[in-house]
Amino acid sequence: MLAAGAGAAAYLTMSGMGSTSGYTARVAHLRVPLGSPAHFRDLVRFATLAPNGHNTQPWKFHVRDNVIRIHPDHSRRTPIVDPDDHHLFVSLGCAAENLSLASLARGRPGAISFDPADGGSLAFTPQAGPAISSALFDAIPRRQSTRAEYDGRQVSAADLRTLAAASSIPGVDLVLLTDWPRMERLRDLVVAGNSAQMADAAFMLELKSWLRFNPRQAFRTGDGLYSVASGSPALPDWLGPRAFDWLVTAQHENDKYARQIRSSSGIAVFVASREGPEHWAAVGQSCQRFALQATALGLKHAFINQPIEVAHLRPDLASLVGLPGRRPDIVIRFGYGPTLPYSPRRPVDAVITV
Repeated sequence: MLAAGAGAAAYLTMSGMGSTSGYTARVAHLRVPLGSPAHFRDLVRFATLAPNGHNTQPWKFHVRDNVIRIHPDHSRRTPIVDPDDHHLFVSLGCAAENLSLASLARGRPGAISFDPADGGSLAFTPQAGPAISSALFDAIPRRQSTRAEYDGRQVSAADLRTLAAASSIPGVDLVLLTDWPRMERLRDLVVAGNSAQMADAAFMLELKSWLRFNPRQAFRTGDGLYSVASGSPALPDWLGPRAFDWLVTAQHENDKYARQIRSSSGIAVFVASREGPEHWAAVGQSCQRFALQATALGLKHAFINQPIEVAHLRPDLASLVGLPGRRPDIVIRFGYGPTLPYSPRRPVDAVITV
């Protein structure tokens, strides 16, 4: 009787978490090929496949007079880890780059511009023109932030040049670290930043609010950091936060980041020539082009932005990459690694405004 009761309880607990296959089907549906011609909604769907902090998806899309505008969704900002909305505007730049590449591939090339009015937004104005596909466009539905260990293989000099060329955006410098001494120093900054963040109760509370511990929870919200996508087991809604508090320690996470960086082929650091939303959005365009080119080359990548987010570490990072006095913007490790489950996205209707 007790065994039967335990079995029934376990079944109810597992069934309440949803199925991995159902979640995978939902994510695959969001990543189906772009139609031709591409409707506004389809272009937005591709734009939202861009990376963004904590997967909050802090954007709103609006079209009027043939101009697609991407506005910040301030209800989805993360004020503890991103108090000045730096990451938010980087995310908007990433989404705008996806939008531009997708529109170009369907015969509607256009330019991305920054509008400083009302706190800042990005505008994309498509025009009639030839349909030009690209390896970067093809990589949009396959790109993912892969938070796993890589296999340590080196990336060829030719591929490093291709990555640098693809991510070239005026006003944004890219520094590639592929030698272990500098990568080791970068690792130390990541560990120091992670230790500081995990000692901050407000940071941990904000982070935990965006964690999704099982397929049903990730499916229901359509946002957040799906723990299974980082290699963790699925847990019930009630258990996930408790297990996080019990098991996730600074030492555990520091050891994990150290292993992941050691397994990587290199690290990319993006630094804008100036600060402010317009320049942060340009960083987003640049780092998204890097991420898409990496995907096209068979590489994986993941963001390790702790030295950016912990302000007192930024000068050390700037010195490490040879740009003292500047504010570094984004740090990405890259290498050859596995494909993990994709992060969720909200329905297109939820991000379009009228």
